[in-house]
Amino acid sequence: MEESGMEVMEYLKKAVEEKASDLFILAGSPVVEKKDGHIVPLMSKSLLPDETRQLIAQIYELANREMDRFEKTGDDDFSFAVSGVARFRVNAYRQRGSLAAVIRVVAFRIPDWRELNISEEVMKVADITDGMVLVTGTAGSGKSTTQACIIDRINSSKETHIVTLEDPIEYLHTHKKSIISQREISIDTEDYLAALRACLRQAPDVILMGEMRDSETIRTAMTAAETGHLVIATLHTKGAVNTIDRILDSFPSAQQGQIRVQLSMVLRTVVSQELVPGADGGLLPAFEIMHVDQAIRNMIRDNKNHQINNALIAGGDDGMITMDQYLLNLYQQKRITRQTLLDYCDNPESLLRRIQ
Repeated sequence: MEESGMEVMEYLKKAVEEKASDLFILAGSPVVEKKDGHIVPLMSKSLLPDETRQLIAQIYELANREMDRFEKTGDDDFSFAVSGVARFRVNAYRQRGSLAAVIRVVAFRIPDWRELNISEEVMKVADITDGMVLVTGTAGSGKSTTQACIIDRINSSKETHIVTLEDPIEYLHTHKKSIISQREISIDTEDYLAALRACLRQAPDVILMGEMRDSETIRTAMTAAETGHLVIATLHTKGAVNTIDRILDSFPSAQQGQIRVQLSMVLRTVVSQELVPGADGGLLPAFEIMHVDQAIRNMIRDNKNHQINNALIAGGDDGMITMDQYLLNLYQQKRITRQTLLDYCDNPESLLRRIQ
């Protein structure tokens, strides 16, 4: 553990060396890193407000970014790279009158999906040619990384134009078989909706976008998916049923019937993921996968979302799986503990009966 007085660059390097996921700078706390889900202090004393301001000013300097907007609004989101170290995604914010920041560490290279234990069934999303694919999960569940791996597979295997709309850009892609345009919201374009509308005039085959935050963006994304593009987007939801409900609830009730029909036609796959503690330390991704077949299409259209879970259980031969079944498989492979299985599953009583 270091005493205070380290430069922010030293903390960033330490986080990368120790394979931490995040670095936290807050007054009243030491600088801490998050590693394998645990909080690890990097210094012995707590930071004073002046010291957090100093460290955050150094971050802005490294990113070659002015602090004016942040000082005015109290929130800022951006990313930057340090040559030979890593890329970093920063959320700077004001709390209790002092400045704070959470810094996500992003590797330079696109990670190998096998090393990350991403399922081959998830990677098959790259074979879909049109319609909408949703990658969902809570914040910090690894959605951006899964999306980056899927985009990299498309980039490596197909001749397409991929346009990504990100806030901020995390992984930098190089042109492989495809050409790839990466646009950062508020730097390269005004907002998601403006970027999405402009994107449709940029001859894209694949559109990757961050979170669909409002009904207008969702509607435009669905229209893009209807007109022959593959749209890959994220939502902060757990599970396919919650995801469908969230989309419908974004619209006034008078429009929901029409949106339900439209969604049933354009939706291809929902991948929902979370990170769970592995039996040998570290974190493992767990997935729920729903491929929209004719039966599920009818359920969405006819407002029978409550039946979707049964369709996932029955759809194992088609690559579908519920989160509980995926976790049970990890437990049976001795990759997670019994406690982790019960902590993260949706239906512990049912799983307890199965494992006993």
